Amino acid sequence: MQILELILVAIGLSMDALAVSICKGLSVSRVQPKHALAVGLYFGGFQALMPLIGYLLGIRFQTLISAFDHWIAFILLALIGVNMIRESRSDDEDAPMDAAFGPRAMVPLAVATSIDALAIGVTFAFLDVSIVPAVILIGCITCAISAGGIYLGRVVGERFQSHAEAAGGIVLVLLGVKILLEHLGFLGA
Repeated sequence: MQILELILVAIGLSMDALAVSICKGLSVSRVQPKHALAVGLYFGGFQALMPLIGYLLGIRFQTLISAFDHWIAFILLALIGVNMIRESRSDDEDAPMDAAFGPRAMVPLAVATSIDALAIGVTFAFLDVSIVPAVILIGCITCAISAGGIYLGRVVGERFQSHAEAAGGIVLVLLGVKILLEHLGFLGA
């Protein structure tokens, strides 16, 4: 996997965290740097940790399924992406976001927004990915995007939240299609 592809995966994965960060920005009357730091570190940290856990689980099964690993990568990326697109179009209103930034409020949000990253980590085990640089890149990009998202929440509000999540889903689906087409010989690797 090339660096540009990893950056796109990181951006795609960070869209859930961005959407929640925007909501957190809406929940406070005045965004302070400590809010951006907390959101960035929680979301970035969990987005880095989850693919590592997924990778470690995935390498245990790599030899058993190497013949069809490209299909697994495609299916996982497509499912995650389609789910993100579906959620972005949902009319369901979640419970209002509170203004707390402590561990009790942030850990569940960080886990919830990084579940997709666990599946991506499993996918990384089947692809040619150096996991340590990949998780550092994912964590740093998510940290920066999430920290910016809290400020964005105060500026643009809920208007663009669903668009960010849909864009992330589209990126992940397209990457899954690219991986499948490469392994089937339709694209040069």
